[in-house]
Amino acid sequence: MSTISRQAYAEMYGPTTGDRLRLGDTELWLEVEKDYTTYGDEVKFGGGKVIRDGMGQGQAVAKDVADTVITNALIIDHWGIVKADIGIKNGRISAIGKAGNPDIQPNVDIIIGPATEIIAGEGSIVTAGGIDAHIHFICPQQIDEALTSGITTMLGGGTGPATGTNATTCTPGSWHIHRMLQSAEAFPMNLGFMGKGNASLPEALDEQVRAGALGLKLHEDWGTTPASIDNCLSVAEKHDVQVAIHTDTLNESGFVEDTLAAFKDRTIHTFHTEGAGGGHAPDIIKACGEMNVLPSSTNPTRPYTVNTIDEHLDMLMVCHHLSPSIAEDVAFAESRIRRETIAAEDILHDL
Repeated sequence: MSTISRQAYAEMYGPTTGDRLRLGDTELWLEVEKDYTTYGDEVKFGGGKVIRDGMGQGQAVAKDVADTVITNALIIDHWGIVKADIGIKNGRISAIGKAGNPDIQPNVDIIIGPATEIIAGEGSIVTAGGIDAHIHFICPQQIDEALTSGITTMLGGGTGPATGTNATTCTPGSWHIHRMLQSAEAFPMNLGFMGKGNASLPEALDEQVRAGALGLKLHEDWGTTPASIDNCLSVAEKHDVQVAIHTDTLNESGFVEDTLAAFKDRTIHTFHTEGAGGGHAPDIIKACGEMNVLPSSTNPTRPYTVNTIDEHLDMLMVCHHLSPSIAEDVAFAESRIRRETIAAEDILHDL
């Protein structure tokens, strides 16, 4: 019986049952729980490899074979960590198991035929696409960058390279929502747009939801007052859509306690809940302790590294249309940047 070392096997077909892998440069390790292959009958594409006519590729017609097979993929999902071939039919995953030619190979449940395309999964991880829930839709090139990072769903707001979009993740009004939905058809990405939720009366918010907004975003640069918070959540409750909020750094219309009271125990998503990205200074982080609040982090403080503090002031001044010649604008930006709460955010993530 022929044998092969674990290292040589992993280099050729990827890791197998019992092998452990380190994820990038993190301290996270995973272990392969199961390999669906039949050792000695693995399939692999290439010159002199297995997936050739009469070998790993059989004679079955298109209706009986996978349209595409991803070979020897390491699958990470909520139900486990396994090594397997993945069959795709009509654009959807149809099977996870052992691919090949059932005429000569045992235990084949994904048939490869003349109509089958192959994607080599050896040495790669296949997992569910990521969701980025805080996008400023400034330019279409963001979609290419997101796809290369494994993101398959982008949620947020904006209208392109507009001043409001640079600062806030809102797509305001029916006209802008329609144009963004229209432009989304050109891209291989799941896209969703949040309307502007800053209004004290419901009618202007109702029409945005009817126009296709998947939710509403409250942002302090548009005025996140207790009245607008209450109204926005009421409209969202009526239409069964979500609300996200960027709270009032200046504490101009109330303190964090007033904002929490305006929620009235209704579920809400709070972005950059540490505060450097914006929110009640200096204590917005206390929102993390509320049962109805879904807190999140955004890019400004993730990860917290040696340059995080130094780069923040200029970033805030540019993004939020502030002037370095106006003392109040500088003070506004500086009030957000706190080493202590940025460090606390890291601990909350580790929990």
